[in-house]
Amino acid sequence: MKNSKDDLNDIDSLFPMLDAVISVIDEGVIISDKKGNVLFNNPSVIKLLDLKPGKKLTKLQQIGDLNLQRELLKQSTDCHGYDETCMPLGEFITFDTKILQNDGIRYIEFHSGIVKCQINDKDVRLILIRDKTEQRILEAAYKTKYTDIISNDPKMLEVVEKVHTVAASHASVLVQGESGTGKTLIASMVHQLSSRSSQPFIEVNCAAIPEALFESELFGHTKGAVSGASSEQQGRIQAANNGTLFLDEVSEIPLQLQTKLLRAIQEQEYVMVGSDKTMKVNVRIISASNQNIRKLVDQGKFRADLYYRLAVIPLIIPPLRHRPGDIPLLTKHFCERLVARGYPTDVEVDPLAFKMMMDYPWPGNVRELENAVEHGVLCAVDKTILAESLPHDITQKMSSTITKDRTKSTRLIQSHEINSALALAKGSKSEAAKIIGIDRTTLWRRMQKLGID
Repeated sequence: MKNSKDDLNDIDSLFPMLDAVISVIDEGVIISDKKGNVLFNNPSVIKLLDLKPGKKLTKLQQIGDLNLQRELLKQSTDCHGYDETCMPLGEFITFDTKILQNDGIRYIEFHSGIVKCQINDKDVRLILIRDKTEQRILEAAYKTKYTDIISNDPKMLEVVEKVHTVAASHASVLVQGESGTGKTLIASMVHQLSSRSSQPFIEVNCAAIPEALFESELFGHTKGAVSGASSEQQGRIQAANNGTLFLDEVSEIPLQLQTKLLRAIQEQEYVMVGSDKTMKVNVRIISASNQNIRKLVDQGKFRADLYYRLAVIPLIIPPLRHRPGDIPLLTKHFCERLVARGYPTDVEVDPLAFKMMMDYPWPGNVRELENAVEHGVLCAVDKTILAESLPHDITQKMSSTITKDRTKSTRLIQSHEINSALALAKGSKSEAAKIIGIDRTTLWRRMQKLGID
């Protein structure tokens, strides 16, 4: 009975043709036996999977950090079952896997199935590999048509991809990120992609409601239940019935009201202020915060049970400083949007101004960038956004950074000059001062300032 080595010997006669044809194509090709022993792979596999050049593949479960044998099994057994070797049956399957490489996350597509090998009448597994990263980026950009989310950053695209995955459910979503990162846009996107898109999307800024009025604003009140209440007033939760209630800055909800909100989310019912009648609702809760609510729970400032109910689906939006590649895309997008509002067309960004924008940390994130672009367009010279066209916060910050860099550079140059002169003068400060062309007192002061003994 033949073993894997026999299979390898039988297929040896195919190697010249495989090398001549398959080695020059961009798609990765792997041929293995049904037990997962690799019989052949072309060079593109090594490149696509970011493996060390010259790497020899031996088993599907040992390809860098990827256990391809396990991945094949996981992707296909639900639909097709598996054989006695715990490998998927012959039907071809296609699936994507995200692989972290040096240049970021890559989306790699695998297309695999069992084929008949005519030489030894043995079945072998054929695996075709393609890089789908650019296509996934384009698809994500297309899918974001409901909002102004513009990005080609892998982490941001992961958030967008997850939104598309979870939008169809009714699970609560918690969006966390710094101010200005686009939490409201993500919340709106979840709603627009859900089955509730034709129903109300009610936004509540929890930080803007006085604590004394919060309960009646959220749950409504009966006539006379609160000061000045001349009639019954429905709350925001009732206004969102059959739709989505978006609780922005949810960390600001008073601690004593969090129990009532928890019950409303769990039971889909609530009681108006001043009433004893239970009201039924059907709402999906999306919440957002620029704080780490998990830490607030640990500090006793937010109820743990409410946190877990809100964070069934957690989404974390990366700040703009962690995705600088989005700055050019967003700048172009904001310029185009300004044109629609009547601003000048064909406005360009001067290289120096663009460098300042790329180097700036953007504490206000995308919102600050949008305001900066509008400021730059308004102050542009001959349709060019110059460095001085940018807001004062950016020019001041970057000027300070440039000054610090120049000062540091000057100190390094002076230190090198003095140390070299002292070496030539064999330690004599008088001779070193003559070499540099300054008097001995000036040399002494510079040495004190630079910390040179």
